[in-house]
Amino acid sequence: VVQIYIYVFRRKIMKVLVSDNLGEAGIKMFQEEEGIDVDVKTGLSPEELKGIIADYDGLVIRSATKVTEDLLNAATKLKVVGRAGIGLDNVDIPAATKRGVIVMNTPGGNVITTAEHAIAMILSLSRNIPEGTASLKAGRWDKKKLQGREIYNKVLGVVGFGKIGSIVADRARGLRMQVIVYDPFVTPELIEKSGFESASIEELYKKSDYITVHVPKLKNTTGLINKDAFDQMKDGVMIVNCARGGIVDEDDLYNAMNSGKVAGAALDVFESEPPGVCQLFELDHLICTPHLGASTQEAQTKVAVDVAGQIIDYLKNGTVLNAVNVPSVTGDILKKLNPLLTLGNQMGSLQAQLSKGAVKEVVIEYAGDFKGLDLSPVSIAVLRGLLTHVVKDDVNFVNAQVLAKERGIKVTEATSDDSGEYINLITVKVETTEMSNTVTGTIFGKNELRIVKINNFRLELIPNGHISLIYNFDKPGAIGSFATLLGKNNINIDQMQVGQEEGGKLNIIFLKTNASLPPHVIEEMHQLELVKTVTPLEFDL
Repeated sequence: VVQIYIYVFRRKIMKVLVSDNLGEAGIKMFQEEEGIDVDVKTGLSPEELKGIIADYDGLVIRSATKVTEDLLNAATKLKVVGRAGIGLDNVDIPAATKRGVIVMNTPGGNVITTAEHAIAMILSLSRNIPEGTASLKAGRWDKKKLQGREIYNKVLGVVGFGKIGSIVADRARGLRMQVIVYDPFVTPELIEKSGFESASIEELYKKSDYITVHVPKLKNTTGLINKDAFDQMKDGVMIVNCARGGIVDEDDLYNAMNSGKVAGAALDVFESEPPGVCQLFELDHLICTPHLGASTQEAQTKVAVDVAGQIIDYLKNGTVLNAVNVPSVTGDILKKLNPLLTLGNQMGSLQAQLSKGAVKEVVIEYAGDFKGLDLSPVSIAVLRGLLTHVVKDDVNFVNAQVLAKERGIKVTEATSDDSGEYINLITVKVETTEMSNTVTGTIFGKNELRIVKINNFRLELIPNGHISLIYNFDKPGAIGSFATLLGKNNINIDQMQVGQEEGGKLNIIFLKTNASLPPHVIEEMHQLELVKTVTPLEFDL
């Protein structure tokens, strides 16, 4: 674990607020730490929290507290937010970064616990354990009705081969299941080296008796398991989701279970939590738990101890661990590097959205005058931006290099003096199993970020806001057709850059709009005769 000191806060007493339920071990650490004054106030309304947050240097949360821009504006002393767990959907990270608030999580605390819960779900589904319990308690002896199935030699399809997915695969192998894995961001060689069969998503749907989902909830994974997916699966397949609600489309799952396509499903997560009235609860062969994947005594103790230790170390010593929005560098260097760090992160993020297939190699080239700065944190920022679209909350400025290595990604850095017409340039080349892309960026003035080249297309793109990449046929009326459509939907074009793809058949357009393009607008644009593809781009910082 990398530990580099930023600066030491000089106040004698640092105040920490614990606003969500936290394991006693973590609270005890705060209470026993000299120079730390901790208050535990859970269940506060947003207004109540806003009214007291100005008194605190640190804030410890789980999933209930919403750290919004409004709350951060009121938190005049706040230096660090620590999440006892992985997910940070409830934290406005860009707003925290803007205010200089460190955001930390504890990504390793509940990995085994969540994987074990998925295995428990598979076994419970197979042997009708919840239904058997309920029938006995109701005075019935439904032995014949509740005949189960063995999992021995059955095919388990694991969607996502990150930390949790890989543990599930290993545990299932121990139960003598045949395990196949789909992960478009992990090379087949790495999956096979771990002893599992790599498969396309279509192959996995076709072959699996059980399918378990272990991917983060991203734009491209929301609704991943939907009607089209169910139609490709075996009759009688079993579905398990202990990842994030919404990855399995609940309406489509209901229909698939009603039709008999899906013989049973086990859900620990839901599109809305708590789910309230849910039609899935009407079905006999659904088992469900209230987001218990991380809820074991061991996991809650570990994340409580981890978050308390990280916040204490930061407030007293300036040590940064598992921060998702700053690298571990000294304060003076951070100030000088900050524009380059942001540029590197956005370039990595752009590459993730331009590239298809599992990443095999990343080459980062620095050209020009960087005033003798150590640029290794910038390379880490590139990797963080690239991997955030794959593993989301699991990646930060400390572990980005480790995660890249675990995924079999070769990372190379190079430097040169020749930056052409620019003072300095950063070029990121990404090679995947399907393609290669090159993105080049620079800083104008002191801190104005620009993407100046994508492959052979020169441009000046500011990598933030609502941007869409459009490929259209190079014919009159193409731009007018989608511009008219956007106007009808009250979406204004703020900036547009047009260039011609090599070969002359297509134009490449980067379109910046005053609002994100809704799904129905994207679909309508795809229906236009002269528009080939529309890809919205998102940047997380």
